[in-house]
Amino acid sequence: MPAEVFGPNYKFLPREQVLRYEEIERFVRLSMEVGVRKVRLTGGEPLLRRGVEDLVGMLATVDGVEDFAMTTNGVLLAHHAEGLRLAGLNRVTVSLDALDCEVFARMNGVGAKVDRVLAGIESALAFGLGVKINAVVQRGVNEGEILPLVRWGRERAVPVRFIEFMDVGETNGWRMEHVVPSREIRNRIEEEFPLVDLVPTYAGEVARRYGFRDGGGEVGFISSVTEPFCGGCNRIRLSAEGKLFTCLFAEMGTDVRQLLREGGGDEKLCALLERLWGQRADRYSEERGHSTQHKVEMSYLGG
Repeated sequence: MPAEVFGPNYKFLPREQVLRYEEIERFVRLSMEVGVRKVRLTGGEPLLRRGVEDLVGMLATVDGVEDFAMTTNGVLLAHHAEGLRLAGLNRVTVSLDALDCEVFARMNGVGAKVDRVLAGIESALAFGLGVKINAVVQRGVNEGEILPLVRWGRERAVPVRFIEFMDVGETNGWRMEHVVPSREIRNRIEEEFPLVDLVPTYAGEVARRYGFRDGGGEVGFISSVTEPFCGGCNRIRLSAEGKLFTCLFAEMGTDVRQLLREGGGDEKLCALLERLWGQRADRYSEERGHSTQHKVEMSYLGG
């Protein structure tokens, strides 16, 4: 969250406008009835939410949830890893754009310490959480971290996924010349570690996965700029204030908080979900450069 936008005087949502845990649990339960099978807590930063382990425990017991994960910046993970695992979380995806302290601080924009993130990852592994790493690569900033991250992941059997720098929101200063295409990242890796294609593990998998030819784990690439995958998208996002979004680059969402709070029956909520999904036509990544919509921020929608 850019400090120049979300500084000390920024007015965040009043607490009463944020969904209660019981409301989130009800929404997740109903989404299982219309075909959802995977649940991911993202952010902003989910570990900032007070009592997040309670929410994890509630969602972990919902019938139909086959995979339950969290995406986090990892700064607070060392303090929460044990509680999250005991509450029923399966795995975490941690944002780690660099191992070098200065480069890491530059990438996150708020001077966070990479050592805290690395400690959180080690704690997650120690308590039995599955771990994946997401690394956004930005031209002129952290290309030199690609191979160190690959070596680090191989040593720990932790998959590293490299993500093309995307034009999420309106505040990250995105330009096409800042994008390092996945094929370029892959070529750099293959100079040291030959790769082989891996079969997708499920329909709609956004990362293209490669194994190391010597059997030393895997890496992945998310290429939504140079190789858009809108046609296979199967994600819907519920924001903290109860709005539904069918695209990471959406301009506005559909409010469900009122239905949840004003006695909207389960059938009405399920019908809304089915209608919203059936009518979706968003494909921003395929139309990039031809769209003038004002996009919501990544810190609002998560990944």
